[in-house]
Amino acid sequence: MEGTAGLLGAEAVRIGLPAATKKALFAQLGGIAVAALGLDSESVAEGLAARERLGSTGFGGGVAIPHAKLAGLPAVAGVLVRLAQPIAFKAVDDRPVDIVFAMLSPTDAGADHLKALAQVSRRLRDANFVAKLRGAGSPDALYALWTADARDAG
Repeated sequence: MEGTAGLLGAEAVRIGLPAATKKALFAQLGGIAVAALGLDSESVAEGLAARERLGSTGFGGGVAIPHAKLAGLPAVAGVLVRLAQPIAFKAVDDRPVDIVFAMLSPTDAGADHLKALAQVSRRLRDANFVAKLRGAGSPDALYALWTADARDAG
């Protein structure tokens, strides 16, 4: 896997996503995963919610990386969204979340899952990069930022 650019397709990027709760967010992420990845929306939402019950995936700075392992997925893939309004996420810094990168992995993706999670996490800890994501004016701009910087970041 080369960097984080390969995790994301343009069809899996949204801005202004209206979600008032984690449950609503996970349902919408499931809907995006249906269109972008051919996955079952309920399985995605349930997988993300099950992982979230183990502990919040909101790691601070208004960013969360919910993730799940799902059957039927050929490779690690992501969905990147910027919410219309930040939502409570029980993040480590108690800040609400508005940038979400949902990472979905095959059930047997052990090392690849952990490597991708570490790469995405490292990128989203960069406050300047996150500020650029917040300033993107369209899904295409958000996708271009992610993939251009991912190629640069390797």
